[in-house]
Amino acid sequence: MRDTLDFLLHDWLRTATLLQRPRFADHTAETFAQVLDTCERIAREKFAPFNRLADTQEPHFDGERVHLPRATHEALAAYVESGMLAAAQDYEFGGMQLPCVIEMAANAFFSRASVAMGGYAMLTSGNASLLMAHGTPLQREVFAKNEFAGRWFGTMCLSEPQAGSSLSDIATRAVPDGEGHEADPLGPRYRLRGNKMWISGGEHEITENIVHLVLAKIPGPDGKPIAGTKGISLFIVPKKLVNTKGELTGERNDVALAGLNHKLGYRGTTNTLLNFGEGRFPVRGEAGAIGYMVGQPGEGLRCMFHMMNEARIGVGLGAVMLGMAGYEASLAYARQRSQGRPITGAGKDATQPPVPLVEHADVKRMLLAQKAYAEGGLALALYCARLVDELHTGDEAARAEAGLLLEVLTPIAKSWPSEWCLEANSLAIQVLGGYGYTRDFPVEQYWRDNRLNMIHEGTHGIQGLDLLGRKVVMKGGEGLRLLALRVADTAQRAGQVEGLAEHANALSGALQKLGAATKAAWATGVPEEALANATPYLQAFGHVVLAWLWLDVALAAEESEAHAALKPGKRAALRYFYAFELPKIDAWLGPVARREPLLREMQDAWF
Repeated sequence: MRDTLDFLLHDWLRTATLLQRPRFADHTAETFAQVLDTCERIAREKFAPFNRLADTQEPHFDGERVHLPRATHEALAAYVESGMLAAAQDYEFGGMQLPCVIEMAANAFFSRASVAMGGYAMLTSGNASLLMAHGTPLQREVFAKNEFAGRWFGTMCLSEPQAGSSLSDIATRAVPDGEGHEADPLGPRYRLRGNKMWISGGEHEITENIVHLVLAKIPGPDGKPIAGTKGISLFIVPKKLVNTKGELTGERNDVALAGLNHKLGYRGTTNTLLNFGEGRFPVRGEAGAIGYMVGQPGEGLRCMFHMMNEARIGVGLGAVMLGMAGYEASLAYARQRSQGRPITGAGKDATQPPVPLVEHADVKRMLLAQKAYAEGGLALALYCARLVDELHTGDEAARAEAGLLLEVLTPIAKSWPSEWCLEANSLAIQVLGGYGYTRDFPVEQYWRDNRLNMIHEGTHGIQGLDLLGRKVVMKGGEGLRLLALRVADTAQRAGQVEGLAEHANALSGALQKLGAATKAAWATGVPEEALANATPYLQAFGHVVLAWLWLDVALAAEESEAHAALKPGKRAALRYFYAFELPKIDAWLGPVARREPLLREMQDAWF
């Protein structure tokens, strides 16, 4: 994996060019490599050996405390000591001012080693980054800075037992906390009451405090909650109350663990149902959790999407690395396990010794698929991270383009790896056969852990609605047009390279089909007709994007001298994707283009 990671960073994304920008001027290619080396070592020594332990000894609650294996505490302490929680932040906040693309590449090692243990850090970094973008100076100093230092960890609290993804239906309420609530130095002070479900990292003793970011509805002018999403605001709700110096006051906030959810995978991350304001821990003799508003009233969702979009790319990366882990495990198994004889012109010769599994054509198919999914997904995640660097440090034109491309690609960065790297894990189990289904080998855990990523941070249905309903039509389709220009540029360059021209033509044709289907879906201007088939549109869009990235990666491999040994493998994965995967878009785009009415006309009774 490291060779591929280095190739993608240096030969494809040309991260060395970032060193010319003032923000990254203190770094060199060597410091980038040192960061990757350090994270690879910590992941190998502190995370990977205990991935199975965290799975089998999942968190348990004794009524007072949540217990986790000591190895989880030690792994996260090593992560905190590495400084990676603040890797991309300013020096004044304890950061290293690393490019986002280097930060994401470094975090890939932890996702590969133990995605569940690494989840605490991903949530904390996203929580603190949101506060850096939308919090007041004191909120950044008190809460974000302590999170970046690893003294406190953070969560995001959106879903509720009765609402799930339908945030307009959340029932958690926030009311002003008495006279002078607006003058609190930490932000307008409210009392929250309600319940939040599926909160990862919601209770533990890894750190001395937990900073919850909670969505809740505030009252309107008439004193009643505002309907829909307009009344949703965002609040900092610490587990333990703090003062303006970031010191614990010794008083517990009215946030209580109602119970742990026990999931199929990701068992190493506590997943909780939290009660806010039930009165178990009254503050100043009164029930109601103390929360400090972030941003303006009614802008909670806008603020939270900062963390959600960052988390969506992080979820995609986690899915990629689980796919990569399964690929590497099944490849190693296929190379050492001998079974069966090759088919020759004379058929099978039972007198010959068995050959390694990797010699069989169908096993090669499964391994190539995993390689195409995992390495392609890694390219997608790193490309998005590189766009984040353009968004923050590029010139005005580059920033505008990066922002539009990120809007369009974020649903793909989350959804495509969570579907196809899960398929990679399924294929890894298949390569191992019956052994793959046992807990003696790690591939079954990789599949269980990865299955959650199709739900994490918005299901496929939600991502499809976002892509077709908003992203490709926003600003008159400007984001889609910009992406099409980049795809067309890759096809044009590849058309001049021997062995790649056929793929360039196929990519151009796929792009035209995608554009035509997009127009056809919206031909009547009726959202219900266009969006009924949003999920197959998402799948086709994702495959076109990955076909583009694979061709672009192959072009870089053609020119690479430092990683010339990778060229045959990249070409083989490219050929696989164009031969076996890209043709699938016709089946997905057909219902989209004709606005197939079945799914919106289907009636409950017909089931």
